Amino acid sequence: MKAQAMDFAGSLLILADEGAAVSAPSADFLASTWEKVKQNLSTEAVLNTLRMHGPSVLQALAVFVFGRMFARVTSAMIVKACRKARIDETLGRFLGNLAYSMMLTAVGIAALGCLGVDTTSLSAVLAAAGFAIGMALQGSLGNIASGVMLVFLKPFRVGDMIDIGGLTGSVVEVQIFNTILLTPDNVRIILPNSTITGGTIRNLSAEPLRRVDLIIGCSYNDDLKAVRRFLEGLVASDARVLRNPEPVIAVSELAESSVNFVVRPWVASADYHPVKFDLIERIKLGFDERGFTIPFPSRDVFVHHLGNELTISEVGVAAAAAAA
Repeated sequence: MKAQAMDFAGSLLILADEGAAVSAPSADFLASTWEKVKQNLSTEAVLNTLRMHGPSVLQALAVFVFGRMFARVTSAMIVKACRKARIDETLGRFLGNLAYSMMLTAVGIAALGCLGVDTTSLSAVLAAAGFAIGMALQGSLGNIASGVMLVFLKPFRVGDMIDIGGLTGSVVEVQIFNTILLTPDNVRIILPNSTITGGTIRNLSAEPLRRVDLIIGCSYNDDLKAVRRFLEGLVASDARVLRNPEPVIAVSELAESSVNFVVRPWVASADYHPVKFDLIERIKLGFDERGFTIPFPSRDVFVHHLGNELTISEVGVAAAAAAA
């Protein structure tokens, strides 16, 4: 029994020695790994990395930052030069945006070249990617083509008031992909260029003169000559209404519940809405002062009582007897 216990204790000592022998290499591995990490994170290693790659990174950042600034300044100079040359504002801004996009692309490629990227192969990759992107972005390319058409065909200019698909606003800028409008209530609308060229464009500022079209109804009981004299005097008293072309005031329709006059004065395009609103207000006040009536739609309903069937038959017999 004692001999067996001694053998068991000896076995434990042997296993402990073997375990220590196995664990020792593992500890050495961890220690060597930590030493390597400390060497890589040391100040000297960081400085070596900065010495190797720092100049190229700084050069790339400098090229991108200053190149972007140069692109912005050049774009602004192009717009300013177009203004001095009395080139259309829309065309000048479009050329400025186009030049900025092209220069920014060139600056990006130059910055990548400073980082050691092979720009020759990059150009080939960009060409292939551009073809694939062009097939996928046919709508965007259509917007670019539509923007070029808007700039050179000039259906409107910056500052014009236009109506496109029920959206009315003044033109702020024609960009490469979009056209920006500003509505009278100061809401910014961005429309794709292809939507504009594919629809109907109503340029409200293209002509110097506009005609105000009003339909004014009066009652059948009113004196039409008196109503006409009032409307003519009202239009003639407004200094903003032009004498040539001559205003038109005439009876246009005998409607169901009113006699309708057309009131069509000519004004400058800038005075269109002020004159229209003032005339409507003054016509209503003048009608009230003179007792003229602006009628509401009405219907006359007649109800005929024919009696019961017996009465109707008796009436029929009496009528036949009288005829005989």
